[in-house]
Amino acid sequence: MLNRTVKALVNTFKIPDLRQRIVFTLAMIAVYRVGCYVPIPGINSEALAQFFSSVAGKQGGSLFDVMDLFTGRALSQMTVFALGIMPYISSSIIMQLLTIIIPSLEKMAKEGGEHGRKALTQYTRYGTVVLALFQSFIISAYLEDPAHFMGLPVVESPGILFRLLTMITLTSGTAFIMWLGEQITERGIGNGMSLLITVGIISRIPTALHFLVQMLSPFSPQNRQIEPYVPVIMIALFVAVIIFVVLITEGQRRIPVEYAKRVVGRRVYGGQSTYIPLRVNHAGVIPIIFAQSIILFPATIGQFIPALQRFAENMMRGQVLYSVIYVLLIVFFAYFYTAVTFNTMDVAQNMKKYGGFIPGIRAGKPTADYLDHVLAHIVFPGAVFLAVIAVFPDLIMSFFKIPYVVASFFGGTGLLIIVGVMLDTMRQIESHLLMRHYEGFMKRGHLRGRR
Repeated sequence: MLNRTVKALVNTFKIPDLRQRIVFTLAMIAVYRVGCYVPIPGINSEALAQFFSSVAGKQGGSLFDVMDLFTGRALSQMTVFALGIMPYISSSIIMQLLTIIIPSLEKMAKEGGEHGRKALTQYTRYGTVVLALFQSFIISAYLEDPAHFMGLPVVESPGILFRLLTMITLTSGTAFIMWLGEQITERGIGNGMSLLITVGIISRIPTALHFLVQMLSPFSPQNRQIEPYVPVIMIALFVAVIIFVVLITEGQRRIPVEYAKRVVGRRVYGGQSTYIPLRVNHAGVIPIIFAQSIILFPATIGQFIPALQRFAENMMRGQVLYSVIYVLLIVFFAYFYTAVTFNTMDVAQNMKKYGGFIPGIRAGKPTADYLDHVLAHIVFPGAVFLAVIAVFPDLIMSFFKIPYVVASFFGGTGLLIIVGVMLDTMRQIESHLLMRHYEGFMKRGHLRGRR
């Protein structure tokens, strides 16, 4: 298996088009990583570094630790890419939901063809700019208050000019990242937006290893917080979590579908068997992102309203109330997102239109009811799995007494994104190899793509 994988990787550079796509993708990723180290104007970098060095390694995980996960530390360093690609992701999710709720947008998506798709993409870009402006304003106001940074003056010259400059800089950075992602998708390999998020998450690995070495080093007894056998247990848990994430990500329930034969003129159509793949984790990482966005809102507002600070403290990572509400929100959004993105009635009507049916189930509404029944049963284990993966870093953090930056690689949004994006990128590379009669990564079968 290892030899076959290495051989497939070597073959990727034998195909000129695939080689160019990979090189272009790596070049765009390099540009993105450079931008993650360019600070925004008006920031006292020394004071900011002093603050984060004092809170680094805390086991509770600060609000910045959670928000910094998707930006590759660009947020904690207050660089031009501090907002990352999250405004675009939020805008895409909102637009996808609005497409289902608003009939005109739904008609544009279904009947508009290429023109409709481009219009929806343009609306998503506009939404990204609006969200980036709002979030950058909140960040600029947050930075101006020294009380949030232990009295350290992070902003050199507070005022309206600093806020406007910060809003323009961070919004432009997000727009540039959006352009980079679109270029990777069009001219590179893999989904550009997802790859940029993955690169940002992976960039935290050296920091996590640094903290782990510090806690194990015999030359700094004051920093030693864990026993030597703990990393062995953590590595075993890490491998086990990845295996289960891959199994759930690729797991699906196949609903058999038969198509009746139709005679049109002298040609016979249909008469074939296929299946509908219903994924166990149909919603992917979306429920965790939704739940995290909602549950972080009280903590963010509590920073500005003193009356809500006590409640905000109970809603921070590691608290019992936080974990309970977090799990319930994930399960709810797993069902909600699956229901709004997989319209069983549309699927049933399309099958009936082309002469398809599920053996033993009548066409039309009975087929839709059957699909609803199956989805209700397979979404639950997927939702429970997402909830367990989401809170697993908190359990690791409290049980082994390690900082959040280390525990975050044992589950949660980051690990799901890394595994899903790597599988999707490998599938695209494999399709290029097989199309040119090279061997793929697997001896039997092929990698399945995600929805």
